[in-house]
Amino acid sequence: MVHPVVVLADLEVDAVERLLDCYGLELVLLPRQCDIPASFWGAPEAGLAARSVFARADTPIHSVLHEVSHYICMPPNRRVHLWRDAGGDDMEECAVCYLQILLGDEIPTLGSARLLDDLDAWGYSFREGSVRAWFSGDGKDAKDWLVQHGLIDGAARPTHRLRAA
Repeated sequence: MVHPVVVLADLEVDAVERLLDCYGLELVLLPRQCDIPASFWGAPEAGLAARSVFARADTPIHSVLHEVSHYICMPPNRRVHLWRDAGGDDMEECAVCYLQILLGDEIPTLGSARLLDDLDAWGYSFREGSVRAWFSGDGKDAKDWLVQHGLIDGAARPTHRLRAA
C-alpha cells in the first residue's frame, strides 16, 4: 500500500530504533487498533513519555521524528516529568521542526528531502509557504539555536547529544 506520507511500516524499524537509541530513547511499537499513549494529537500520531516513543505501523515517521526532536531539544528538568506535552517556547518548537528534518537523513531510505515533502503533505505551515522554503529561509534561526545548544554541528549534522540546559 502506498501512503501519502512515509509511515513506520514503510521503513526498516531497526534503523529507527538505532536512531532513537543514540538519544537514549526506546521505540514502543503498538498494534494498529490500539490507542497511542501520550500522543498529543491522538492516533496515529506518535506519543512521548519519559524515554519512550509510542507508535504504530501507521504512524507517520515525521511524527516519530518530531517527538524525538522534542526530547532532544528540551532541557533536562522538563524531560524528568515528560508525559505527552513537551512544552517549550516558539523558538524551541522551530528548532524541533528543523531537527526532525535533519534526522530524516539519519534513516536509510528516508532522507530529509522526502521528509520535507511529507511535512507539506501533512499540512505543516510556515510564513514562507512550503516547509522547504522555511527550512532554507527563516529556518536559519532554528539552525542557529540548535548549534548554540550543541545539538547539531556547524555543518548541520546531528551531534547525537541532548540539550544540557
